Amino acid sequence: MENPVRIVVLDGYTLNPGDLSWEDLKALGTCEIHDRTPAKQVVARAAGAAIVLTNKAVLSREAIGRLSELKYIGVLATGYNIVDVEAAAERGIPVTNVPTYGTASVAQMVFAHLLNLAQHVQHHAQTVRDGRWTTSGDFCYWDYPLIELAGMTLGIVGLGRIGRATAELGRAFGMKVLAYDVMPQQDIPDGVEMAKMDDLFQASDIVSLHCPLTPQTEKLVNAERLALMKPAALLVNTSRGPLVDETALAEALDSGKIAGAGLDVLAVEPPMPGNPLLTAKNCHVTPHIAWATRSARARLLNTVVDNVKAFLAGKPQNVVNL
Repeated sequence: MENPVRIVVLDGYTLNPGDLSWEDLKALGTCEIHDRTPAKQVVARAAGAAIVLTNKAVLSREAIGRLSELKYIGVLATGYNIVDVEAAAERGIPVTNVPTYGTASVAQMVFAHLLNLAQHVQHHAQTVRDGRWTTSGDFCYWDYPLIELAGMTLGIVGLGRIGRATAELGRAFGMKVLAYDVMPQQDIPDGVEMAKMDDLFQASDIVSLHCPLTPQTEKLVNAERLALMKPAALLVNTSRGPLVDETALAEALDSGKIAGAGLDVLAVEPPMPGNPLLTAKNCHVTPHIAWATRSARARLLNTVVDNVKAFLAGKPQNVVNL
């Protein structure tokens, strides 16, 4: 009887901290699942495996070269920059990702940040818990300007699946929607107006980032583009941290060049203690959780299993490098 295929998951905890099941994956072979794998242990743990699944554990050219049994790499996410896809391709090793699982959840997080910036729900709820309302001389109070989204302009950089879902939510709130995408768009959604990048930054009340990280998009939000934005404008980033020049954004926030930012991603994660955005004025940072609703993670895990099944059947799907 042929030996079962050996499957190694290098860092499965963030996908499944215990509320989902690995049983469908385990049914496909001998499965070894690690919550986390330090960089120095990647090769040792993946040695002898035909199938390696990773989320943020890096599979470099050097690591891939040392894994003689490796036949398949599955990324437990949409972004796959943690894998040297060229090195894998040279060996004929398909690298797959999961492209569509988090669309609704990430678009929802855009508006979680946006609504927090608009009405500072967390801050005002905390003042009530602290007893301030019970001693107030008025029936209400607010510490920040309260913003109505209807009629404002939402600028979306990147009109892919998540950008389009965000545009749809913006339209539901009564917002005007501008969008920029590097690729020509054949089916522009109703109510969305395409614009040049700098024109979008200049005209928008809110800019939301939804583009991949490439050499061309790294630090696309820089001091020059921040200077184009309105003093009352807001920036939301649920895409990739390095899209933003963090020093420039912190300076823009602290000096009042723009009014606020909601960020679910940073350039280095976890961030270093000295990251200026952790203490910047009116900057709200969440720990990369836009993707992490249970519904989205369940879809992700199901697709990961389907990707492995397709590979084992000789018909790999969601391949990003061959």
